[in-house]
Amino acid sequence: MNLRQYLIAAAFACCAPSAVFAEIVVIVHPSNGDALNVEQVSNLFLGKTTTFPGGAAATPIELPEGAAVRDEFHSKVTKKDAAQLKAYWAKYTFTGKGMPPKEKSSEAEIKQFVAGTPGAVGYVQRSSVDGSVKVAVSVP
Repeated sequence: MNLRQYLIAAAFACCAPSAVFAEIVVIVHPSNGDALNVEQVSNLFLGKTTTFPGGAAATPIELPEGAAVRDEFHSKVTKKDAAQLKAYWAKYTFTGKGMPPKEKSSEAEIKQFVAGTPGAVGYVQRSSVDGSVKVAVSVP
């Protein structure tokens, strides 16, 4: 590689996006036998439904505002950015239809909560998953 090629390659490397996310998955308690799809997950996290397809109560749990994984999850699943989501919940709460999901401060806390709560549903990066939880669906 000559100097010109090296400089061009370096310039492209500097301009490439630095935030590359790992695969996000939706997790549930290992005893949960319900199959979920992305639309059902969206409905759970937007408060449009409060139960799993089999009828058991669902407790969605998510990361706090500003977390990159949360932003990516909502962009792909609920099709809302942070501002749209905030406005959605403000209206939804004001009309008495429901409350936003409770938050945990980290993926480790979400995984721990889901592992210990049969009706819980959350999302984490696939690399965070272990035998304590079950992957219900991968986020596209």
